[in-house]
Amino acid sequence: MKKLINRPEDVVRDGLAGLAAAHAGTLRVHTDPDYVVRADAPVAGKVAVVSGGGSGHEPMHGGFVGRGMLDAACPGQVFTSPTPDQVLAAAQAVDGGAGVLLIVKNYTGDVMNFEMAAELAADLGIAVESVVIDDDVAVRDSLHTAGRRGVGATVLAEKICGAAAEQGRSLAEVAELCRRVNAATRSMGVALTSCTVPMVGQPTFELGADEVELGVGIHGEPGRERRPAAAAAAVVEALAKPILDDLPFAAGDRVLAFVDGLGATPLLELYIVYNELERLLGARGITVARSLVGPYMTALDMAGCSISLLRLDDELIALWDAPVVTPGLRWGA
Repeated sequence: MKKLINRPEDVVRDGLAGLAAAHAGTLRVHTDPDYVVRADAPVAGKVAVVSGGGSGHEPMHGGFVGRGMLDAACPGQVFTSPTPDQVLAAAQAVDGGAGVLLIVKNYTGDVMNFEMAAELAADLGIAVESVVIDDDVAVRDSLHTAGRRGVGATVLAEKICGAAAEQGRSLAEVAELCRRVNAATRSMGVALTSCTVPMVGQPTFELGADEVELGVGIHGEPGRERRPAAAAAAVVEALAKPILDDLPFAAGDRVLAFVDGLGATPLLELYIVYNELERLLGARGITVARSLVGPYMTALDMAGCSISLLRLDDELIALWDAPVVTPGLRWGA
């Protein structure tokens, strides 16, 4: 294992220290328990948007803390859910009196710990709504999941809900918007290589030199099938067809097309994937109204990508375009 780290057991704490040092004007990092908050938190009268999950998926979630997106993020250890006390402390730190929305990826540990934190926060008089993200069409009931996994829709929901909260919308309105984004998004990924968890020191799974894992999870969970490696056009078709058929998407739809790198795939390759995706969507009469390409929800050093499609309307487009200032996303400001 060759990684730019100090001690494996210090990876998360060292990474948080670097995040704080690099983006001091945007966010603050609290330790014991660990959480990240926007620099001006709490914002009085504003719904606070909080998310979190295991580390190793950067910039998700701490890199999306800032104006127009998350008010707080709770980083667990690598591929490990944050604890209820982390989530509760983060919610308390950013509660501005208008309530807190918890955006939770559908993994068993995340759901359980965020639920416990929500109950504790409610006991303290904090209004809380929770929305579980479950957009992955690849498999049901994976190794860490009851039902579909939460993947790329998490990024999209955090951006759109963060914009709505910044506008002063109510907790009920922001939560319902989050449910709409989740319901209108479908995703699927492919791995070309495994990732290596620092504390383990060896690949999570093995792929043959000529194999890919179609439908892989962001922690290395098995997907739908292993198949021979193929040209980008064939891989995109294999990912896009289940996504398009599941909602289903139809001619005349406008979509946000999100091509996400899993950590070790060059942007050059991601743009090749995006080009093939836009070509395929155009052939079906689907218009790409907005796009996002890059490593935004990664799996450490895994090579591969995922595709997410969100069916858009005018309101969602306006919220996507709204200003955002975070380490991971920044525009319009």
